[in-house]
Amino acid sequence: MLKYKFIESMVSEDVGRGDLFSRISKSKEVRSYILAKSDGTFGGKEYIDVLANIYNLNLEWYVDDGLPFQIGDRLLNISGDSKSILSLERSILDIALHASSIATLTKKFVLKVEPYGVKLLDTRKTRPLLREFEKYAVRCGGGINHRMGLDDSLMLKDTHLKTIDNLKEFMIEVRQKIPFTSKVEIECETLEGVKEAMSAGADIVMCDNMSIDKIKEVVVFRDRYYAHILLEASGNVTLDTIEEIAKTGVDAISSGALIHQANWIDLSMKIES
Repeated sequence: MLKYKFIESMVSEDVGRGDLFSRISKSKEVRSYILAKSDGTFGGKEYIDVLANIYNLNLEWYVDDGLPFQIGDRLLNISGDSKSILSLERSILDIALHASSIATLTKKFVLKVEPYGVKLLDTRKTRPLLREFEKYAVRCGGGINHRMGLDDSLMLKDTHLKTIDNLKEFMIEVRQKIPFTSKVEIECETLEGVKEAMSAGADIVMCDNMSIDKIKEVVVFRDRYYAHILLEASGNVTLDTIEEIAKTGVDAISSGALIHQANWIDLSMKIES
């Protein structure tokens, strides 16, 4: 249902009161295709399938979500009414471009951490009203979603902690009031903060903007005293730094860069003559 609303809003934004070309052109059955003009990892199939269903287009896929493609590859054939295809060209391409760009960058990060058994997570740093779509694109690239919103797990960040007088007492109340299945993650910037969070009963501890050496200290402490608690590292995560972070022994690494640093790849649509 959410995909349908997303597609309808996107098309409405572009078509407005009606495609002017459709007013003066004649309908005919045509076939178009999407051509890759750069290498990448594909994303967007789930959404394009929904769009095609709404607007009665026939699709023939050569690629699936999460699969690699190369320059010159034909990714998708689209057949149907010429007016519909031309009106929807930009919407279809924007879905594929946006999702594939995020998926492509995510895959590069994933390949850096896979050898160490570390999970790659996204964040809530998404564009307004595009969170579901952008987090879907992360999954296409092999990443794992962090929380979707404030309602599916409790994270206590530095700003929250400033308002809490006694963390242990607060955590007792937390366990009585949040859903039984919801986890609690506490953000820490120092080893002392980690010790307090783990003692208070955190399920996950985030090592926020810590140096590699400091993260290693946290891992040693966790392994010795609180082996059941998961460790997440975050802050200043780049393609150049993520492998060293993964080597520390944390369970997961989160990065907003997967989404907000993804540069658009190059895809185009062609009409077959």
